[in-house]
Amino acid sequence: MHILLTGSTGYIGRRLLPILVQSGHSVTCLVRDVRRFDLEDFDEEFMQNVQLVEVDLMDVESLDKLPKDIDAAYYFVHGMSTSYGSFTEVEKDMAINFAEYISTTQAKQIIYLSGISNDDELSAHLQSRKLTESYLKKSGVPVTVLRAAIIIGSGSASFEIIRDLVEKLPVMVAPKWIKTKCQPIAIRDVIYYLEAILLKEDSFNRIFDIGGPNILTYKEMMMQYAEVRNLNRSLFTIPLLTPRLSSYWLYFVTSTSYNLARSLVDSMHHDVVCEHKGINEIVPRELLSYKEALEKAFQKIAQSEVVSSWKDTLSGPIEKNFLDFVQVPTYGCLTDKRRYDFARNPREVIDNIWAIGDKRGWYYGTWLWKLRGFLDKLVGGVGLRRGRRDAKKLKAGDALDFWRVLLADRQNGRLLLYAEMKLPGEAWLEFQIKEKEGKNILIQNATFRPLGLWGRLYWYLVLPLHSFVFPGMAKGIISYQEKTV
Repeated sequence: MHILLTGSTGYIGRRLLPILVQSGHSVTCLVRDVRRFDLEDFDEEFMQNVQLVEVDLMDVESLDKLPKDIDAAYYFVHGMSTSYGSFTEVEKDMAINFAEYISTTQAKQIIYLSGISNDDELSAHLQSRKLTESYLKKSGVPVTVLRAAIIIGSGSASFEIIRDLVEKLPVMVAPKWIKTKCQPIAIRDVIYYLEAILLKEDSFNRIFDIGGPNILTYKEMMMQYAEVRNLNRSLFTIPLLTPRLSSYWLYFVTSTSYNLARSLVDSMHHDVVCEHKGINEIVPRELLSYKEALEKAFQKIAQSEVVSSWKDTLSGPIEKNFLDFVQVPTYGCLTDKRRYDFARNPREVIDNIWAIGDKRGWYYGTWLWKLRGFLDKLVGGVGLRRGRRDAKKLKAGDALDFWRVLLADRQNGRLLLYAEMKLPGEAWLEFQIKEKEGKNILIQNATFRPLGLWGRLYWYLVLPLHSFVFPGMAKGIISYQEKTV
């Protein structure tokens, strides 16, 4: 069958794509920027069954590029990366444009992954998801809606937020919404349902709530996480925390953005328990428990097999076409360039570059980087808590603390990062390994394009720190030796 897959570079789509191809389907991937697709992760035989089409759902004319001979379509699109409250209009426009396109095709089914929304009063986030269902139905093509609560898997937003809270806080003082009930589901069960329900006529024009076997409060989920990790944790509730204060609490403690934190907090006031049942009558499945889902997630993390992560969501000015920033500007820019010869095997130095950030740190003055991350959080930035998807692997599009990976050319020893922290301008950080006249050279270049007078003032204010942080980082990259047990 010919399948159209939206969100193929996102958390769910990136995991579903290989399953669809392995099942013998031909898949057209709708991507906003074809350069974000991880071609290096797939072999030539795999890509023979995959077609990439660059389309922006907000641009109606671009949808003319999409094929008409599709049998079914997966809709994994949302506007959560936009500012709080504005994603409703964004999601509406994208869903309407997509529905108009689908109505001109041969598609027999749209499969949409939504959120459980059974309460009469819903948060803006859940209300938007519910409205999207109605917009898709206007296409005239049968719609199958799978509604999930919290999805537990390596790299999922829910898992990573729970992980941040429990791992970092021995004693937690939490808002009253932690007593809200939820029915979490493992990512592998979600992927199974999405593939198994494909073109099942009994599922057409129906809504199914999907959830695992356990109904838990958020407090119970955090405490069971602590049990799985053999952590001793205490949790107390404070009823006085408003939604706004709760959002800031979640934002500062975890790696989530404020926009996502606010949307999640608003949604956490509602029980998200399965009511629209019946999917197991069509595609039977023995589901993983919450603890089993956690254990599977940690197995993937331990084996460095985190296929996709919500942290790869772009933010700031590079939200749409981040690879357009690969060409580092020179005009009107301020730079700090360091060059150091070294005698080590260049592959070892490249290994150090590729392991930078997160738990490894920044090789010199890591506490200053952490302080900068904390200050970034205070002004609404992403901070350092995002970490990285994999401890030693990097690819274009990855989040790396408060940087975004623009280019990761390991073969030629070049790593280019773009700053997603709050700045009065734009910043790039580049590492290159060169060989000249028999000498190996590490070139480290920080570029800043200031915005107005304040941008220039900012650069000169931090220049004294650059004078020892940047040389220390470059020398640390060259000299660092990983400890062996």
